[in-house]
Amino acid sequence: MIKILYIIFLSLVVANCSFKPVVKHHGVPFLEKKQKNLTINKSNKNDIKKILGIPSTTSKFDNDIWIYIERKQTQSKLKNLGKMKIYKNDVLVLEIDNYGILKSKEFYNIDDMEELKKSEYQTKTGFTKKSFIYNFMSSMRQKINDPLGKRAKKRKEVSQQ
Repeated sequence: MIKILYIIFLSLVVANCSFKPVVKHHGVPFLEKKQKNLTINKSNKNDIKKILGIPSTTSKFDNDIWIYIERKQTQSKLKNLGKMKIYKNDVLVLEIDNYGILKSKEFYNIDDMEELKKSEYQTKTGFTKKSFIYNFMSSMRQKINDPLGKRAKKRKEVSQQ
């Protein structure tokens, strides 16, 4: 009887396990292949939207700047306790002139991106208990809590008696 329970338990565990890694996808799929269809000084906004879709982010300065993102994450190995690991991170930056024609395009992949170094310095708080801001805010709090000053008068009367 116990052997049958072990077999059932083991078969349930094996049946529920997946050997394919779980991949979370964000952004435009196959961005690297699709961006090759865009030609500078020929493609216009409509062509770009047809090929890539709506941009992830837009910016409006002298020219329009459209940014497309593709990111793929998967779970890392068991030794890292299943943290999500980025294995594909592509960014496409398109600059479009005032006439709606593609002026320039820049493609960045995960190898092009630099690691940011964290500063060891810490920022101190901007004010202390004796600063002007603290005094001003505490007086405002006191006026909000007791607008007519009745509490202060009662304290003086009690202390004098």
